[in-house]
Amino acid sequence: MKIASYNVNGIRAAIRKGFLDWLVSTEPDVICLQEIKAQEDQLDLSLFDAAGYPYHYWFPAEKKGYSGVAILSRQKPDQVVKGTGISYMDEEGRNIRADFQGVSVMSLYVPSGTNIARLDRKLQYMDDFQNYIDALKREKPNLVICGDYNICHRPIDIHDPVRNKNVSGFLPVEREWIGNFLDSGFIDSFRHFNPDPHHYTWWTYRAGARSRNKGWRLDYGMVSKPLERALERSVILSGAVHSDHCPILLELNGLNS
Repeated sequence: MKIASYNVNGIRAAIRKGFLDWLVSTEPDVICLQEIKAQEDQLDLSLFDAAGYPYHYWFPAEKKGYSGVAILSRQKPDQVVKGTGISYMDEEGRNIRADFQGVSVMSLYVPSGTNIARLDRKLQYMDDFQNYIDALKREKPNLVICGDYNICHRPIDIHDPVRNKNVSGFLPVEREWIGNFLDSGFIDSFRHFNPDPHHYTWWTYRAGARSRNKGWRLDYGMVSKPLERALERSVILSGAVHSDHCPILLELNGLNS
């Protein structure tokens, strides 16, 4: 099972930049999208059918042109759950889950903390989301939570940890949260295979940051501990340039063994 995740920074803009050609050539079984910035009726859904993804599920924010998540798949899920039931999260379209034969795949978009009010909201979201996942794991132990967490976990996950130490996305409280999230029963699938620095998933559009690889690793494929035996690979697909983020991809094998 190949699972991709991509903050597309606007699905319509990404399509204009060749996203669908990339999707066809990459061939994930499931792809989680974040920051779709579109309502379902603003999209030509036949394009996804033609690309080989007849099952597509959209959970946009109530505010048009903002946030929103989606899951596209080749096979029909057993169940799709839009939102968490926590109203302020669901108003912003931040979480959608699809279940496939014992594996639950979630697309997650954690808020940014660009100012004090937004940071307070982000911290509340992180705490409430942890509680939600703690309960969900009892029902769905085989969880893959992909998406834009808007947090760099360790200094190797950010190009300049010293100058960014007081910037949201690398604050001690955020880094502690993601460490605790992992300790609660998850594996950072990319770090499971790759301990090296200088691997990022987001670059500002300013000052040629991407060409100079001055980036942040904000996008994760978190896999619950029961799936550790099935983890085969996890990579960052930095060659895809349809967004200020790049996609990630993980592969599970032997799920039925």
